[in-house]
Amino acid sequence: MTFIAFLVRAISGLNRITGSIFSWLALAIVLVCFTVVVQRYLFSTTQLWMQDLYVWLNGAMFTAVAGFALLRNDHVRVDIFYRPASTRTKAIIDLIGVCFFLLPFCYIVWIYGYPFVMRSWRIYEASANPGGMRGLYILKTFILGFAVLVALQGISMALRSVLVLAGKEHLLPIDLRYETDGDAH
Repeated sequence: MTFIAFLVRAISGLNRITGSIFSWLALAIVLVCFTVVVQRYLFSTTQLWMQDLYVWLNGAMFTAVAGFALLRNDHVRVDIFYRPASTRTKAIIDLIGVCFFLLPFCYIVWIYGYPFVMRSWRIYEASANPGGMRGLYILKTFILGFAVLVALQGISMALRSVLVLAGKEHLLPIDLRYETDGDAH
């Protein structure tokens, strides 16, 4: 059981680091978008690659931080049933949800995304906009990163559920345990 707790901590740590790093792209998005607006309306000029850049940064950020959002419970959930449930019931719901919905979804994203990304790498795909950015294939790779990070966090959730059902949730640090009514952020 201590190895399972180690895996939960390791996977959650990976998503916490990834989310902390890539969430800074939000600031870059705002700065690039602001620059584009200033160029367009104050100087009557624009750089097409900059318009691509803030859209691409947005895509990179949201795909890279998805596992982090899952870790923090920042995703949409039907809380009218989940919130008042006991920790054991939450663990069962999460285990079923991860096994029957989340992991199959990540598998489908990977299976359909992989050829899409590989094709993009083969042709060194660039923006369709004339004068746009090169390297669209790098951005498309974030699709696979999304599938991996979300699947890993799903596995972490399932393993946490196993620890709860085995009565071993105490092996996890408090921030990785299920929230009780007094713990909500």
